[in-house]
Amino acid sequence: MRKIYVFSGLGVDRRVFNNIDFGDLDITHVEWIKPQPNEPLVHYARRIAVNKIAPASTLIGLSFGGMLSVEIAKLIPVEKIVLIASAKTKNELPRGFLMKCLLRLRKFIPERKLTRPNAIADWFFGAKTVEEKRLLRYILKDTDPDFFKWAINEIIHWENEMIPVNSIHIHGNKDRIIPVKNVKADYVIEGGGHFMTVNKADKIGHIIRSVLEKSI
Repeated sequence: MRKIYVFSGLGVDRRVFNNIDFGDLDITHVEWIKPQPNEPLVHYARRIAVNKIAPASTLIGLSFGGMLSVEIAKLIPVEKIVLIASAKTKNELPRGFLMKCLLRLRKFIPERKLTRPNAIADWFFGAKTVEEKRLLRYILKDTDPDFFKWAINEIIHWENEMIPVNSIHIHGNKDRIIPVKNVKADYVIEGGGHFMTVNKADKIGHIIRSVLEKSI
C-alpha cells in the first residue's frame, strides 16, 4: 500500500485530523521540526523530505502544511498531493488585509500572546461549538510561538508559482483565512471554514478515501 504523509497547519497539530476517517489508507502524521534561524521554507522542506518522506508517496497538507507539501513535491517525486484549506501558489493567498494582519502579528505581538486563544481566532478558524473552541484553545496553547512567528514570515514571503502535478484541492466556501474566491478548488465544502477538518470531517474523509483508494 502506498504511503501517505499528513501535514497539519499553522497553529494546529494532528488533533485537527482526529475526526477524519482515513479508512484503510496507510497514514503517517508528520510532526513539525524546529526551523533553523531565518530558514527559508524551501530549505525547511528539503530537511523534511530527506529525513521523513519516501519517494512516490502521497502528501496531504492542511493550510500551511499544504504549502509545505507543494515545496516537498518540487524536490522529490510524489504520487499525489491533497491540499485542504490551503494554497497551491502565492497567487491563491490573499495579499491584502490578511497579509497586513499577519505582518503586524509577527512584528508587534509579544511571543507569549501569539498563540493565546480568543474570539478573533475562533472567528478566523471557524470554530463554532463549545467543543470546537475548546479544541482550538488547547491546540493553540501547545503551539511553539517561535515556530508560529517563523511560519507567518514564510507565508508572507512565499513565492511559489508552480502548480504541483496531480494535486487535488479541497476548500471551504466559508474560509476566512484563504477565501475560496482566491483558489481554484476541485472540491468545495459547503459551510466549510479553516477548521473544517474538525467540523466537516465526514465530507472531507469521503473525498480523501474516494480519491486515494483508487490509486492504491
